[in-house]
Amino acid sequence: MAAARLMVQARGYNALSFRELAKEVGIKSASIHYHFPTKDDLAVALARRYTEDLVLHLQNVASKSKDAHERMTAYAEIFRGALLRSNRMCLCGMLAAERDDLSPQVQEEVQKFNAANVAWLSEVLAACDPHQSPDALERRAFAILSAVEGAQLVARGCGDVRVYDRTIDAYRSAGLMP
Repeated sequence: MAAARLMVQARGYNALSFRELAKEVGIKSASIHYHFPTKDDLAVALARRYTEDLVLHLQNVASKSKDAHERMTAYAEIFRGALLRSNRMCLCGMLAAERDDLSPQVQEEVQKFNAANVAWLSEVLAACDPHQSPDALERRAFAILSAVEGAQLVARGCGDVRVYDRTIDAYRSAGLMP
């Protein structure tokens, strides 16, 4: 799973090959097919685990600090970290870019990732401005998710994590992120 995740984060869903994955981990392709009969089965499992890991990480962030700025910094670091690991992208961001090639089940897992992000971000934003409506909080949370994913994509294209850092700073200066 870890090798498959890294492969998708680096090259995308369409580049995921059971043969290459088997070679990477030193097993036969049939062994992968035993656990994941299809590429979609593997992608569903990858996206689900990625979302579960994210939720656990965000719960940990929330338990360590109630400060919105600190929480948002930790959030942005998740996406920055992927760039630092061989200029990779968010797994679900990569999958979303290839949405038309994904099964409905994989698309659903990507949506669950988005929903988990938006829910957590909405909570952080509500702590900053408790008078905002739930709809306004959700729209701003989705804008933050979109902006951070976009900053990661542009930085990856430039091959320079400093582009990501400057963009996140610009989002903060513009008031999008606490």
